[in-house]
Amino acid sequence: MNWDFKLHNTQYLTHGFHTYPAKMIPQIADKLLNEFGKNAKVLFDPYCGTGTSLVEGKIRNIDSIGFDLNPLALLIAKTKTTHIEEKTLKLYLENFHKYIFDVFYEKGKRDDILLPAYQNIEFWFSKRVQKDLAHLKNYINNYIDNDNVKDFFNVAFSQTIRECSWTRNDEFKLYRMTEEKMKLFKPDVFSVFEGLLSRNYFSLLEFNSTIKNNASIQTYLHNSCLNIPKRIIRPESVDIVLTSPPYGDSSTTVAYGQFSSLANQWIFEIDTPRSLDKELMGGKRAKNRTMFRSDILNSQVEEISQIDPKRALDVVSFYRDYQKSINNISTTIKSKGYACYVVSNRTVRGVNLQTNDITIDFFKLNGFNHIETFERKISNKRLPKHNSPNGKLGNKTGLMNKEYILIMQKI
Repeated sequence: MNWDFKLHNTQYLTHGFHTYPAKMIPQIADKLLNEFGKNAKVLFDPYCGTGTSLVEGKIRNIDSIGFDLNPLALLIAKTKTTHIEEKTLKLYLENFHKYIFDVFYEKGKRDDILLPAYQNIEFWFSKRVQKDLAHLKNYINNYIDNDNVKDFFNVAFSQTIRECSWTRNDEFKLYRMTEEKMKLFKPDVFSVFEGLLSRNYFSLLEFNSTIKNNASIQTYLHNSCLNIPKRIIRPESVDIVLTSPPYGDSSTTVAYGQFSSLANQWIFEIDTPRSLDKELMGGKRAKNRTMFRSDILNSQVEEISQIDPKRALDVVSFYRDYQKSINNISTTIKSKGYACYVVSNRTVRGVNLQTNDITIDFFKLNGFNHIETFERKISNKRLPKHNSPNGKLGNKTGLMNKEYILIMQKI
């Protein structure tokens, strides 16, 4: 069975609303639901990110629930799965175009705006960009009274923030452009924003015309490592968990907090947006080693510990939280229900951590059988392919170039 989907369009419907690191491509969710979710009524994604599995669940009229700890990710996930009437959205878009033309080009009030005092704003944005972004933020907050439309505008605003900043957009962490590139970089904020609005508008029209059902989509800012609130998901009520969990702690693998920090600052006014990485799985370093009920994990932690005890504690921190999350998630799944996890094996200090086998171990402890594992080469996912295992320039090792699609079924 081929899972590479190398030449497939991964941006259909609303899947292309916004860039995001390490997104599960929709073809995987589509195939998994076709194989293991044919009769599913309830889907749960405990690390839903920008909602790939939720969109695919919506296509099939499956009620879906998503958890995440990143406000930006949840905004995108919610917007990607929300119908907005074409006439309504078109009216708000026309009003915005008129406002921009009247105020900034006819009346020349482009400089009449109070700039926000965000941390490091001067480091990431030119003064011109700061002013134009402040105008967009003011318009969205004060001239749009429909919450769904406001979300739609904010998704385009978030992408605009990133594309018009001095961030190197080919990186998922925050790195500033070189001084030479910054001097040449003169983005037209309003043109970028309007282009994104237009692109997402036509994508939403496609979504509206394709999906006519009333399946509910619920998203929550919640950490599955802590618990699964029964008011949200009753025990043994989920038919299928379909997800791609974090590959490791955000600080050393995929830094979701860093990637989202500028948008979370502008849109949600979070004072220290990069601190999000510390709240995510494995973000708080363990003080002591933990023995897991997984022989391969214990062996690999010991191997890393011999090289670098501190990095071994980072690994322990991540898998400690990961196991708690799987323990909690397992309680929500019905007997004969499925857990479909898309994972990758990262390398720490030269040790390739076998997250695929570790995940199976954790689910077996919760009364699941391992049904099958599929492998795929990562060719169209925004991920680092190499890193330096000991921090020395030029000494690189391969990272996450392959994914494992794990199928577990509850006994």
